[in-house]
This record gives sequence, structure tokens and C-alpha cells, in this order.
Amino acid sequence: MRAIVLTSPGPVEHLEIRDLPMPTPKLGEVRIRVKAFGINRSELHLRLGYAENARFPIVPGIEAVGVVDEAPGTDLSPGQQVVAMMGGMGRSFDGGYAEYTVVPRRQVIPFQSSLPWETVGAVPETLQTAYGSLTVGLDLRPGQTLLIRGGTSALGYATAALARSMGATVLATTRQPGRLGELTADHALLDDGRIAPQVRALYPEGVDAALELVGTPTLPDTLAATRVHGTVCFAGMLSNQWTVPDFYPTGYIPSGVRLTGYSGDATSLPPAVLQDSLDRIAAGTLDLGPVTVYPFERIRDVHRDVEDNKVSGKVVVLVP
Repeated sequence: MRAIVLTSPGPVEHLEIRDLPMPTPKLGEVRIRVKAFGINRSELHLRLGYAENARFPIVPGIEAVGVVDEAPGTDLSPGQQVVAMMGGMGRSFDGGYAEYTVVPRRQVIPFQSSLPWETVGAVPETLQTAYGSLTVGLDLRPGQTLLIRGGTSALGYATAALARSMGATVLATTRQPGRLGELTADHALLDDGRIAPQVRALYPEGVDAALELVGTPTLPDTLAATRVHGTVCFAGMLSNQWTVPDFYPTGYIPSGVRLTGYSGDATSLPPAVLQDSLDRIAAGTLDLGPVTVYPFERIRDVHRDVEDNKVSGKVVVLVP
């Protein structure tokens, strides 16, 4: 099979397309014929050397969509449509940047859809994180206000769509003036590093909930935009900065504002939620944001464009 191998952390030239032996699934594992895979920020972090406990060389990719090829000792059958994600994919064992990938059954979710693979490929990890951030991280309720810091990211678009379908009012930010019109939110805000005054001009007491996707550089300002007893969920690192030096909670977190975080895996996304979301996308009643599609052979261009923030929304690679 053909696979994309990251030989070691470094520039995009460390991503190489190679011929590798076909992986053999053990009992309880699923071999998937990959049709498409989404690109995630964590794979950029892996290439830049920010990933802990990663082995090299490695086939990256924390998610993939395709059909079951073999699944010994499981309830899945060849030909079933499935998504796979997380659980060490692309870090501790070879992931989705390949024609075939083998993953444990617990990381696989079956579904049925006539959507094109490039559309399905944009959904799994983004939906899992958006759904989990809203339900587990923020416990968002109908009628509440939600601030999304990093609104033109794939996760930002998806979270806005889900939150609005839940009956929330959404405020979303972008750092690029030309992308303000792309935000699918009730209030689009230009982020110059300090948006709390803009938020409080709209909602003087602050928003009920906020999703931090940019990272630690903007987190204090996001906290300042949130009301007493409101919640900020840290779930993204578009800035590639995720630690707070000399963290002093009492001085850092405004009095009464709650700070939490979210990260999940395949078991965090209920199969019914995945199926319902795909059905709604097919019906035109749910839009998780723009999708940019690249061919397998252009993986280096993919990583360059993601690193340089040249694309808005989700990036998907089609596997021939």
C-alpha cells in the first residue's frame, strides 16, 4: 500500500510517500480501506515536534474514513462504512495518512451515508470535539450566549453550527478582516488580541460560555469576556501555545468564572450523533463549514497551507 510517512519532526520535506507492507489486523482490530482523512492541528504539532510520546518514523493521521476491509473477531463486516479516530492513531501506531489503516474496534464508528467521501472526511474528529466541548466542556443550554475564539477554524465553524442548532446565540472571532463575512455566527468580531470590550458592549455582564481555540495567549481576554458563573472551555491551540508560565490561578482567573477543558476520542462521540449529523448534512439542514480538498500526492502543500493559515475551515485529503 501507499502511505505518507513522517520520518522525524521538521519541515514538510520530512513527509514522504512510500510503499509499505499491508498491515495485518489482529483479533479485535479493524483494517480500513481509507477513502479520505481530515487534517488536524495536532498533526501539524506532531510534525513541528510538539507531540509527546510519539514514535518516528510514523504514518500520521488521528482520523480516517472509509470501508471495513477485515475485522477479525469483531461485529463489523467487510464493506461497512466507518470512521476511525484517536486512541494513539498517528502517534503510538500508524494512522490515517495511508491507503489502509488498522485500529482497535473501540475507535471505530460505523455509519451509513451516500455523501461523498470528501464531505464525510471533514466530519469525525471535528464533530467529536465540537459536540464534546458543548456538552461536556460547557454544558451549553438553549438561550445562552457562546463566544468562539477562533471562529474560522474547522472546529470554530462546526461548534457554531451545533450551538445555533441548540438554540444558543453565537459570537465568533477572526483575526483576518477579510474573513469576517465568512463567520456563521450571530455576531462576527474582529480579533485584535483584545475582544472582551467588544463582547461586553453587546452583553455587559459577559457571555454565558466561551470556547477557547486560539490558545493561552488569548485565554485571559476570553476569561475577561465571560460572566460570573460562566464557563470557558479550553479546547484548541491555533497559536501553537498551550502552557501558561508561572500560572497563579487567583490572579489569572476572574472571580467566579469557571475554566475547564475538553479532549475526547471515538468513544466520546455517540454513534447516533454521528449518524444524525451526516443525515442533516445530506438534507442541507446542517453545515459544519467550508471544506478544502487536496489529493494524496500534495500532502506537503497541505501542511504548508495549514501552517501558514491559508485555508479556512476543514482540510480533507482524498485517498485514490
